[in-house]
Amino acid sequence: MSIPDFQSVMLPLLEVLADGQVRAMRDITDALVTRFGLTDHEKQQRLPSGQQTVFSNRVAWAKTHMKMAGLIDNPSRGSVKISPLGQDVLGQHPSRIDMTFLRRFPSYVAFKKKGQPQEQLSDNEAEASKTPEELLESSHKALRDALAEDLLERVKGCSPQFFERLVVELLVAMGYGGSLADAGQAIGRTGDGGIDGIIKEDKLGLDVVCLQAKRWSGTVGPATVREFAGSMEAYRARKGVLMTTSLFSKEAREYVNRIERKIVLIDGEALADLMIDYNIGVAISRSYVVKKADLDYFLEQEP
Repeated sequence: MSIPDFQSVMLPLLEVLADGQVRAMRDITDALVTRFGLTDHEKQQRLPSGQQTVFSNRVAWAKTHMKMAGLIDNPSRGSVKISPLGQDVLGQHPSRIDMTFLRRFPSYVAFKKKGQPQEQLSDNEAEASKTPEELLESSHKALRDALAEDLLERVKGCSPQFFERLVVELLVAMGYGGSLADAGQAIGRTGDGGIDGIIKEDKLGLDVVCLQAKRWSGTVGPATVREFAGSMEAYRARKGVLMTTSLFSKEAREYVNRIERKIVLIDGEALADLMIDYNIGVAISRSYVVKKADLDYFLEQEP
């Protein structure tokens, strides 16, 4: 038999997790290799990059799609377990789980709609209508969205101290604070009513930026932002950055627009995007160069 596509892997993967135990992805992949009866050649077949087997890549993508639908949880790095919603789905005895099936879950619809101007089309119709360049862009977007979700889950699982340090490293990478050594002296040292740290706005230290890092799961409301703004007075700071792994309420965002101090609110989604853009907590897996004909090269000069 040929290597199954990632959608064909979804239901068997969920069934492997049916007992509710936490399992490592490598163990799940091994179990699915046996279940599909893959040959040694099929097990060893690699992607063009050579960095991953085709089948383990498809298992990983099956896991990602079901995680976005809420059928699978990621309790720790490299490990997964079935969620209560996943148990309910198995109880319905579906004959197949694929992207069409997953569209019944709001979290998956929201994931698929990100950057998808053709969401009214089926997946097959949308893919068939795209040019190679559009397919490349949409694939890159899907990879980036999956990475952002993964990063945010990992940040939520780290300690408050690690998160505070991550915030400083991110701001230094963005050009604030002068150097990591200078910025690091400020973080975690203040403990002043809602201020987790201060960082230079530039290398000369002409102004300071107050920081607060909230590793929360609930929505951050205006009271937290108001307390942060008040605490900035102790440093005569006019600017602040408040980051959270969750969301800010509408009232919190309206509050910062009404006050004199400039406070930037960065929620979990924006935080993950910034980490990717400034290479914090990520590494390049592989890169592709897309070339086109150089039309200037073929311009013949008049004799």
